[in-house]
Amino acid sequence: MNAVQPEARHDWRLDEVVALHDLPLFELIDRSREVHLAAHGPSELQLCTLLSVKTGGCPEDCGYCPQSSHHKSDVPAERMLDLEAVIDSARRARAAGATRFCMGAAWREVKEGPAFDRMLDMVRGVKGLGLEACCTLGMLDDDQARRLKDAGLDAYNHNLDTSRDAYRSIVSTRTFDDRLNTLGAVQRAGIRVCSGGIIGMGETVADRCAMLIELVRLTPHPESVPINALVRVPGTPLEALPPVDPLELVRMVAVARILFPLARVRLSAGRTELSREAQLMALYAGANSIFYGEKLLTTPNPGEDRDAEMIRVAGLVPLTA
Repeated sequence: MNAVQPEARHDWRLDEVVALHDLPLFELIDRSREVHLAAHGPSELQLCTLLSVKTGGCPEDCGYCPQSSHHKSDVPAERMLDLEAVIDSARRARAAGATRFCMGAAWREVKEGPAFDRMLDMVRGVKGLGLEACCTLGMLDDDQARRLKDAGLDAYNHNLDTSRDAYRSIVSTRTFDDRLNTLGAVQRAGIRVCSGGIIGMGETVADRCAMLIELVRLTPHPESVPINALVRVPGTPLEALPPVDPLELVRMVAVARILFPLARVRLSAGRTELSREAQLMALYAGANSIFYGEKLLTTPNPGEDRDAEMIRVAGLVPLTA
């Protein structure tokens, strides 16, 4: 790792980021790789596992999500998992090499009561295994964020999804500012922010870049930035959209790496539609974290054997707990 780390800027302009995105592909990757090598080990990779602890029945109408009660997907509403089932899953994830265990609940917002109390116990249990604990539970306020922090939560995932302008065409049951307010509560509590977006929902390049600029303005920058490709699930409003060009995903990873030099850029949903070679190009361009395991909440993910082979071929070294 180089002694001088790249500057984490908060003043990127939209025209700058669009121009960066539109560079010739190899030039863009050269620049992102340079930033990556200056700030991170060239071979390190964080493996994360994401478990749905409360599936389906969500009152939000996010157009991409099969867990929404507004859509007609095949994902049923299920009761919240009990504590031991979650801790058993975390143990298996640790044995498979994961160092971060993420728990997702299909809630619009965190509500006080037994379910949130159980969530706090899950965080404590995951931390007791020596894993980083992450949650994605919908919107939350300052007091709830503080209680999660007190339980040991390391990171909170709350994706912006897309730009402010494009957001209203994807979700109508909450606002873009609702998302930013939750990120503010997370940061005020001293919890690390995990926030990124989804490409392939009909947005423009400018929308993608504007989403990244919203995150650039956070102080500090997000600790991790997931870059997702839309998973086109039958029964959701976006199911008929065309698949994402893999090189568009590589471009987004490269731009995210340059804008967030110190963050973990996470290659997230949509990997099952990417060839091994496309994933390797994204990892070379600056992604240094993947979700590991058969599922991402309710959508498919490459199997552990397939990922282990890709990691071996690339000569990457997973972080240890």
